[in-house]
Amino acid sequence: MFMGEYHHNIDNKGRLIIPAKFREELGDEFVITRGLDQCLFGYSMDEWKQIEDKLKTLPLTKKDARAFTRFFFSGATECELDKQGRVNISSPLLNYAKLEKECVILGVSNRIEIWSKQQWEDYFSESEDSFAELAENMVGFDI
Repeated sequence: MFMGEYHHNIDNKGRLIIPAKFREELGDEFVITRGLDQCLFGYSMDEWKQIEDKLKTLPLTKKDARAFTRFFFSGATECELDKQGRVNISSPLLNYAKLEKECVILGVSNRIEIWSKQQWEDYFSESEDSFAELAENMVGFDI
């Protein structure tokens, strides 16, 4: 399980250090793709296969299903870590998530999320006040 918040800088070649605590669970090869809320999602190959299997069951006749699978799969890239624990993020993904220098890498249960620091701070400050309300509105959720 992934959890925690880490801050690293992306270099001018698009390489970002993945926190050591996440590397073992991600494995030698993993997938990074467009996520929701203008961040990137990273999945181990096992987790990616499960998501792929679920998305394959969506009906091709549904416009929303076609749109989401296009969005999700067209941005997907198989990645490997270099000897320094860095991943090279493609230009389209860098642009999508507005990654320039300062990044935040989050562990979120079955995936990692990669955010630009500014995007994360904006999202967090907008969502912070409604966190209790969100938890309250989730059916059957109790902390």
